[in-house]
Amino acid sequence: MQEKATTMIDVILPVRSLTRDLGLVLGFSLLTAICARISFYVGLVPITGQTFAVLIAGALLGSKRGALSQLTYLGIGACGLPFWFAPMTPLGIAAFLGPTGGYLIGFVPAAFLVGLLSERGWDRRFWRTALAMLAGNAVIYIFGLAWLTHLIPADVVLPSGLYPFIPGDIAKLLLAAVALPSGWALLQQRRG
Repeated sequence: MQEKATTMIDVILPVRSLTRDLGLVLGFSLLTAICARISFYVGLVPITGQTFAVLIAGALLGSKRGALSQLTYLGIGACGLPFWFAPMTPLGIAAFLGPTGGYLIGFVPAAFLVGLLSERGWDRRFWRTALAMLAGNAVIYIFGLAWLTHLIPADVVLPSGLYPFIPGDIAKLLLAAVALPSGWALLQQRRG
């Protein structure tokens, strides 16, 4: 018999309820918005803390709640709430039509994928966590770069939409690859 999928949140807060899950989804949506405020531009698309929040949401909440937290984030942003997306990103639906649109849409499948991998134990060891985060980043890039190809010339898509973000994403990936397995180790100590 296969072991039930477990996320770190399910171990920390084991009593499941609709209220708990809604609070987690809304909380991680808000965390993504807060991390969006940590940003600076190096071209058309800002470098932000959003992607870290997206991937951590997936890892901690699991596939469904992680994806739902990002769908909620996008839905609230689509309503035009100021200060929700990264600075200088257009408000409302316009955010999805500009250069950041594809990246934003990629948040949902990225959180789902990282969550799915975490439910299968990929967030418990450094290298597997790093691979899960890399896979999540790749999903965001696929959506973002595909959208950018409709807005800017093909020869500047990678220099504008990928290369400037690699160093920051590597740093965020390494942070998650250390933090998540460390969190599991602490939980094991508490249980042991």
